[in-house]
Amino acid sequence: MDIEREVLNIVVVGHVDHGKSTVIGRLLYDTKSLPEGAIDRVKRIAKEKGKPFEYAYLLDAFEEEQKQGITIDTTQLQFRTEQRDYVIIDAPGHKEFLKNMISGAASAEAALLIIDANEGIQEQSKRHGYILSLLGIQKAYVLINKMDLIDYSEAKFNEIKREMNEFLHNLHVFPLKYIPISAFFGENMTTHSDKMPWYKGEPILKAIDLFEKDSGLEAKPLRFPIQDVYKFDHRRIIAGRIEAGTLHTGDEILIMPSNKLTKVKTIEYWADRDKTDTISAGMSVGITVEDEFFNQRGEFIVHPSQAPLVSDTFKANIFWMGKKELVKGKEYKLKLATQEVECEIHSILKAIDATTLETLENAAQVKTNDVAELIVRTKKQLCFDEFKNNQLTGRFVIVDGYDVSGGGIVSGLVKEWQAVSKLTGNGLEMVVNCFDDYFYVLSEGIVKKLDARPHTFTVGDVVAVTGKTYEYPADFDIVDIQTKVAVKVRKAKVVWLTKLDESTYNDVPIIDSKGAYLRVTAKSYAGFIGELAAINDWQSKQASSFTNKWLEFTKYRNIPVVAVLGASGTDYQI
Repeated sequence: MDIEREVLNIVVVGHVDHGKSTVIGRLLYDTKSLPEGAIDRVKRIAKEKGKPFEYAYLLDAFEEEQKQGITIDTTQLQFRTEQRDYVIIDAPGHKEFLKNMISGAASAEAALLIIDANEGIQEQSKRHGYILSLLGIQKAYVLINKMDLIDYSEAKFNEIKREMNEFLHNLHVFPLKYIPISAFFGENMTTHSDKMPWYKGEPILKAIDLFEKDSGLEAKPLRFPIQDVYKFDHRRIIAGRIEAGTLHTGDEILIMPSNKLTKVKTIEYWADRDKTDTISAGMSVGITVEDEFFNQRGEFIVHPSQAPLVSDTFKANIFWMGKKELVKGKEYKLKLATQEVECEIHSILKAIDATTLETLENAAQVKTNDVAELIVRTKKQLCFDEFKNNQLTGRFVIVDGYDVSGGGIVSGLVKEWQAVSKLTGNGLEMVVNCFDDYFYVLSEGIVKKLDARPHTFTVGDVVAVTGKTYEYPADFDIVDIQTKVAVKVRKAKVVWLTKLDESTYNDVPIIDSKGAYLRVTAKSYAGFIGELAAINDWQSKQASSFTNKWLEFTKYRNIPVVAVLGASGTDYQI
């Protein structure tokens, strides 16, 4: 019997005609996760109907077995590898899937996006990519299926990869891998395919084991929304449920949004057997604090170094289920954790038909069962997290009159127009051009930079390790040699920012903030730092000698030749 096997929820997104059912059916078949007799039954039915056996039929048989005549919104298909168990979240259509994901009925940490190699990137593929952006899913692989129909062509695969990368980067979605497969013939499903020796990555079943599972709620930053405050003899007991993190007696805490700093005096208990100095996520508790503040329902107790976002304006994606349409400018009630506040729909950036994923920009209203990207303004300051960082404190409901009419997820703060990409964290910031593409423009005779869509990457975010003209390894460090800030990137995620003089050599490749490889080794690192510290003028010969010695621009880049430099596409811009 398995004890505490790790479980990862995956959503498979793709058009039915692109082989989505075949991919899922093949995963179930190759991991021996099908009900007993299902394969023989499907083969028999196919033979009776005079049709060839297809793995897609296995998915139908599996779902039929689960339904048993009951109508369900979402099917959960389970399979396992040696490393862990998986749950594939599969919905009959976009509407059901989006409703379940936004409302919390279903939750996916990772995604597989399927594209037909023969058809290439169609409008529907872009809409499916848009779903990942809408839900803030950062861990994603793109599966280029039906490679057999294009004779397993590396050139065609690279062409689709470049085109899809450009589109997804505009949505701030950065796939961790592109995997060429033929689900029907089992190529690159469980083992490396002999038909594609040029592909050096992992087959699907090994690649999904590389998805890093989110840390448990106990390890996340403390989020303790106050439910109520009770006067009990001489004590004022703050009660509530810890949504994330861990809290100890004596911890310094910050009560937000009022920004009151104090310490945990006691953790209350009914009987001696319940006495503890440590409480964590999922527990309903009562505590007392050292200072006699006026605390109230809705406030958040957090650790000072890991505060949530606080604002009266934020961007959100909502699924609207109200009897009446959601109307721009109208006032509603918003509930997030234990907070209840009046709010106004400030603007509707996009209204999206949840069935077809067709979009309407700057809409005035949102119809029932549609999705919208919007800006919400509340009457007082609210505490929250981005949904991608904490689903429990990044999810809210909208009440219209007496009815819960919509479910929403916070996508971020409303920011002024951003002109450059940045990495931020630990009180530091690095402006970067390493995710921009460079081209030699024939008509002008010079190398020019094509700016990527500006984006702010914070600690924990996936970065764009692959672009049109560059490809970095999954593990590397970035150094800004002028501001002397260093960034660790591990498994394509921002892990840490620090001052360069507090950083050490980590035995991974290092690039500068513009994308040039630094020719640094463990042996030469001290020399590199010493020479860098001696530079006072970046226009000097000394600086020129330094950059020629240490920087290699084309290690991870190529510079294609173009006649004229085009602008980056604006479809589906966020």
